[in-house]
Amino acid sequence: MTEPVVTDLNPIPAPANRIPTPTSPAPDIVRCAYMELIVTDLAASRAFYVDVLDLVVTEEDDEAVYLRSFEEFIHHNIVLRKGPVAAVAAFSYRVRTPEDLDRAVAFYEELGCRVERNPEGYTRGIGDSVRVEDPLGFPYEFFHEVEHVERLAWRYDLQTPGCLVRLDHFNQVTPDVPRAVAYMEDLGFRVTEDIQDAEGTTYAAWMRRKPTVHDTAMTGGDGPRMHHVAFATHEKHNIIAICDKLGALRLSDRIERGPGRHGVSNAFYLYLRDPDGHRIEIYTQDYWTGDPDNPVVTWDVHDNQRRDWWGNPVVPSWYTEASLVLDLDGQPKPLVSRTDDSEMEVTIGADGFSYTRTGDQEQGFKLGHTL
Repeated sequence: MTEPVVTDLNPIPAPANRIPTPTSPAPDIVRCAYMELIVTDLAASRAFYVDVLDLVVTEEDDEAVYLRSFEEFIHHNIVLRKGPVAAVAAFSYRVRTPEDLDRAVAFYEELGCRVERNPEGYTRGIGDSVRVEDPLGFPYEFFHEVEHVERLAWRYDLQTPGCLVRLDHFNQVTPDVPRAVAYMEDLGFRVTEDIQDAEGTTYAAWMRRKPTVHDTAMTGGDGPRMHHVAFATHEKHNIIAICDKLGALRLSDRIERGPGRHGVSNAFYLYLRDPDGHRIEIYTQDYWTGDPDNPVVTWDVHDNQRRDWWGNPVVPSWYTEASLVLDLDGQPKPLVSRTDDSEMEVTIGADGFSYTRTGDQEQGFKLGHTL
């Protein structure tokens, strides 16, 4: 495997310990909709997400802040909730009909997962909801009923140069990527891109419900953890404006990686860390994937351009650090170690090998020495 390989079929090897496929139909998921983040200093987090990133406050109190992007019409895309440990309380998906909540209950009960349902919803602005501890250990939520709020897409008087327009995706860290992919396919997701090596190890996979590159990605590592939550801008100049604003505010050290362009997804990106270390991606310009025969792109793990189409190598913290996730009692989930090869270990440092041009031994500036 030397260049991205385009196929019509899912190229990820079948897992050795597959999660059983339920006989109950999966809920019909429309899109990723919001994330509930636990933060240790609510005022500091509010200042970062509202005053720096310009997300819109829908509602707030002493315990939580409900935020949305400018094109959103549901109550919120992110909840900042005060708590003792920085973590993720819910990866939340909207489903197509109220009956899909019944399907979610049956689907996960058949898998033997812990399932809870709250007809009043778990957060403001969201109605009848189902929360589960899924087979990978993540807290998933499904809902249909929402409170509508003003969509601010036309309020150009309020929009800033770095305007965040919608929630785009989640990224999850899990030890066994093929096992995660097979389970997510049972849930109705489809692979759009992935990273493998010649020996068949899968390092990451991008999976979607809406017709973009992904609603979530499965990244190989010790998990369950949340790698990042991503918001979209309209154009890449919006991302540059965010960088300029961070510099002007003497917050440039919040920038962990980028700006740059990914090979995987083709998107222009920026990675930031909030006051608790939660990773936020600002993302734009990926591509349409909604056709039924949309091809899958597989990248070689040693291809320097898979993660960065141009620019700098990936910083080690991007591979090693991620947010804890909580169980339904609000306790951090214990981590399971990855036993497959680590993407960082096989591509970065003295023992790693990467290339920019196939078969070329020249190591240009992009390869770098990061460790």
